Amino acid sequence: MDALRHRARTLRNAPTDAEHRLWQRLRGGQLAGVKFRRQMPIAGFIADFAAPSARLIVELDGGQHGEQIEADARRTAALNAAGYRVVRYWNHDVLQRTEMVLENILRALGKVD
Repeated sequence: MDALRHRARTLRNAPTDAEHRLWQRLRGGQLAGVKFRRQMPIAGFIADFAAPSARLIVELDGGQHGEQIEADARRTAALNAAGYRVVRYWNHDVLQRTEMVLENILRALGKVD
């Protein structure tokens, strides 16, 4: 198994609290019937959550992302070039405003106005 896939497997086995909370609401097509995968390798990166059929990636950002704005911008550009739209949410928003995050993801999927 290549290093990226091995790292993705490791991340799937040790989710953050925010990743765990969101995955409980995305898994199994629970959100508008859209199938998401977690920790999916795409374009040399590991996407936190990806809906391949909708070409949408959901990224969760912790405090360290405030310091790596340029790296996140390069990552987003590479994922966009691979044909995906990227939406980002702060971990604390997922933990404290889960319904708002889910509503925003539905909008990004084009499932609500």
